[in-house]
Amino acid sequence: MQKIGKQTIKFDKPQTILETASIVGPKEAQGPLAKYFDNLLEDEFWGEKTWEKAESKLIKQAVNLVITKSGIPADLIDFCFAGDLLNQCISSSFGLRELNIPYFGIFGACSTFVEGMILSSILTESGAANNVLFGASSHFCSAEKQFRFPLELGNQRPPSSQWTVTGAGAAIISSSGNGPFVTYATPGKIVDKGIKDANNMGAAMAPAAVDTILSHFKDTGRNPSYYDAIITGDLGHIGKEIVIEMLQTYGYNVKQNYNDCGVLMFDKEKQDTHSGGSGCACCATVFSGYLFNKLKEGKYKKILLIATGALMNSTSSQQGESIPGIAHAISIEV
Repeated sequence: MQKIGKQTIKFDKPQTILETASIVGPKEAQGPLAKYFDNLLEDEFWGEKTWEKAESKLIKQAVNLVITKSGIPADLIDFCFAGDLLNQCISSSFGLRELNIPYFGIFGACSTFVEGMILSSILTESGAANNVLFGASSHFCSAEKQFRFPLELGNQRPPSSQWTVTGAGAAIISSSGNGPFVTYATPGKIVDKGIKDANNMGAAMAPAAVDTILSHFKDTGRNPSYYDAIITGDLGHIGKEIVIEMLQTYGYNVKQNYNDCGVLMFDKEKQDTHSGGSGCACCATVFSGYLFNKLKEGKYKKILLIATGALMNSTSSQQGESIPGIAHAISIEV
């Protein structure tokens, strides 16, 4: 493992994404990617008394499922990384409190899943671990309750707003295996262009995505055509267009192979999600379900996955603060 360029890590021995698991809510179950997810919920509560408890159940069941699918006993998994959007990451800590695996709670907002993938790969590449589990979750109702308005108010959502994905994705990184492989990681820098509208997350996060993508290309010497797919985490339709336009000004044309998990998750014409999907589970479930499947089938051989996050909370927005963005990129190859 070595650092190349300004901020990219090259894994001399590529680390294997051994297995994934994904669970999504009822709206996601009606979307175009439904067949790729392991479990589809019929309601937002999933048998629990609160949305927060339902979200904890999501990450708990996703983690248990990926362990079962991997065939690796839980006592052979060395560490676990997980995070979510709720205050102090209570979905992850409450959901995984019975896991009995050394646990790191992480927060990168909606970039948490790829942050966990990077940290897991560093541990296995360094020899500090053989198998590391990571995951992320979000829930539309708990996120709306915390960040915006109580659902009972029935507030009108502006066209730029996105729909927080209800779901959880989990995966296991291993120091051995036949791939797909993590080959490069480009952790992002905090980028703040002064956007203050909490209902326009795509615009707030897009500059961070562009910054990380440019750094990845510069550090690795690669260009957009190297990848079968370049996928951002949850910029939605508005953020996606901003990324395309901004990269074009730097001489990179990504129109042919670029898409966004928030765009892929929902049907823009049939589902009322305005600018698309968002939330920690957006990237986590689209990768763990759809993208991992395409890699295993060989339909994608090289993916650049860039998870994006808005580093704000309800208090900062109420106090008139701008919304800093972050984006972490990882290169996954078969």
